[in-house]
Amino acid sequence: MPAADHGRYRYSPILSRPDYAWPGGARLAVYIAINLEHFRFGEGLGAELAPGGPQPDVLNYGWRDYGNRVGIWRLLALLDDLALPASVLVNSAIYEYCPEVMVAVRARGWEVVGHGRSNAERQGILPEDEEEELIADTTTAIRRHEGTAPAGWLGPWISESPVTPDLLQEAGYRYLLDWCADDQPIWFNTRRGRILSVPYPQELNDIPAIAVRRTDAATFADMIVDQFDEMLDQSRDQPLVFALALHPYIVGQPFRLRQLRRALRHVAGTLHPVWHSTAGAIADHAIGLGSLIV
Repeated sequence: MPAADHGRYRYSPILSRPDYAWPGGARLAVYIAINLEHFRFGEGLGAELAPGGPQPDVLNYGWRDYGNRVGIWRLLALLDDLALPASVLVNSAIYEYCPEVMVAVRARGWEVVGHGRSNAERQGILPEDEEEELIADTTTAIRRHEGTAPAGWLGPWISESPVTPDLLQEAGYRYLLDWCADDQPIWFNTRRGRILSVPYPQELNDIPAIAVRRTDAATFADMIVDQFDEMLDQSRDQPLVFALALHPYIVGQPFRLRQLRRALRHVAGTLHPVWHSTAGAIADHAIGLGSLIV
């Protein structure tokens, strides 16, 4: 019996694809994803610093809330100092809980990406009509506050149902970030057309690296530097996307922020031509390349 297949994309070895360049002739596109997340108090899902007790789990709720009260403001200042843009992956509940954060994001002109209503819920387990409602609720909230609908989506907990790409494409989304299967944007098939998949990191991501594998701050910073340098070398042969995923309640902790600053200074200070951009701008450029994207 043949192995089950998702049918979303075909296999394509990266060494045999058409060549192209990013704007300005750059071979490496760089974007930073900041995950702005809100968690319901006393119920639902949530990342854990330590094993949680009975609800209300104030230890872990307070740890996560530090990101919206303190950590994000430290990250904003850091990226301002280095003149680096970001794509902000936002739970729509953030608009009601801490609207000042989104005012600051908007003032910087950064991209806003849909990231569900709250990270207290998992999208992929919902029936199709309820998942469609979740996408619609998130999209409506972002459009109401930002003036335009988001072009990109990352599911809460990187969770997809069998129809998630279909629902996103039908809701007007141009790209998704859920899949970590490539270092280039690739096309996904959907039941009514196609949607672009833009690389999103699960290794260079502080949740799996630090919250799950307990990587220390200096090692995570070294990972960023090594990934960037190696991808810069590899990009001589094909254009690539370097992505970094950050959560303010993790890297916004002062001892981690100091190490992150070291790594990002290296990324921002390279003498090689790279394209510091956003996930949405990368998607737009790739879509404009047409048949050069597999």
